[in-house]
Amino acid sequence: MDWDDLKPTPPKVATVGEDLKNFSVGDLEARIVSLKAEIERVERELMAKKAYEAAAADLFKR
Repeated sequence: MDWDDLKPTPPKVATVGEDLKNFSVGDLEARIVSLKAEIERVERELMAKKAYEAAAADLFKR
């Protein structure tokens, strides 16, 4: 057994603009799922920051 076999493999990162010709249908579908999840994560963070910004603006307007 090789110690490298015990290391977790890093998740494959989707690179924007990457050539997609060599990806299988399954790879492309998995990529879409991954990218949609990332978009949702970023949107949640954006909403939280906007709410924080709005609360701070309301606090200083009083």
